Formats: sequence, C-alpha cells, structure tokens
Amino acid sequence: MRHGMKGRKLNRTSSHRQAMLANMAIALVMHEQIKTTLPKAKELRPYIEKLITNAKKCDLANRRRIIAKIQDKVATEKLIDVLGKRYVNRNGGYVRVIKAGNRYGDMAPIAYIEFVDRDVTAKGKITPPNNKEVDIIDKAE
Repeated sequence: MRHGMKGRKLNRTSSHRQAMLANMAIALVMHEQIKTTLPKAKELRPYIEKLITNAKKCDLANRRRIIAKIQDKVATEKLIDVLGKRYVNRNGGYVRVIKAGNRYGDMAPIAYIEFVDRDVTAKGKITPPNNKEVDIIDKAE
C-alpha cells in the first residue's frame, strides 16, 4: 500500500528526480513557460507553487529556503523581486498546465507549463530583476 507516499517516481532515482525538478523550476522561472511531458509538468506544479509562496514572504529565511531548493541565485532573485511581487495578491494557482498532444517519436503526452499572467517577452531570455535582458548565449560565456 502507498500510505503517505505522494509524488511520482518518473522512473528516476530520488537524487535525479530532485535535480530534475530544480532544473525545470529554474527554466520555468527564467522563461515563464516550458514544454515538457505531462507527468513532469504535473509534478513540477506543486514544487514551483511552494517556491512562489516562499518568495511572496521575501524574508531571509524564505530566501535561504529557495536557494537551498533550486541553487541558482539569479533565478532566486527573479522569483523574489519579480514573481513574488506579481502574485502578492493571489492565493495560489500561480501556474497552469496546458496539454499539447503527443510527441512524435514515442507518443509521450506533451504539455506546456506556464505562469498565469506571464510576461510573454521573457521566453528565450534570462530576465534578471533589474529588467536588463541578457541572451542565454551571453550568460554561458
């Protein structure tokens, strides 16, 4: 029986699953919309909603909780400065999952996960809180 076991295993070890969710959360925060498989999107939804709830409070303890989860300072700054302020009057339901059919190669169900009231211009750009847009290629160098 599965008493008290929530979450999907996604055919990965726990450390791989934790790293994958953190990487997907960083990508979602930076681009505000990502395309992934439906089970991964459904698993990412509560993960990112808890991060945004912590970002809305924006004290030192919550900042450290966010950094401990995703381990990316630029994404943490955007979470707190941009997204936390955007959703300060919203009581949950910060992201939506939109089904997008099946993948061609293996018929895996595909979905888009995006923020409600997202910034459309953020896709493909890394937008730090000071609104200075940097291309992804520039950050890698």
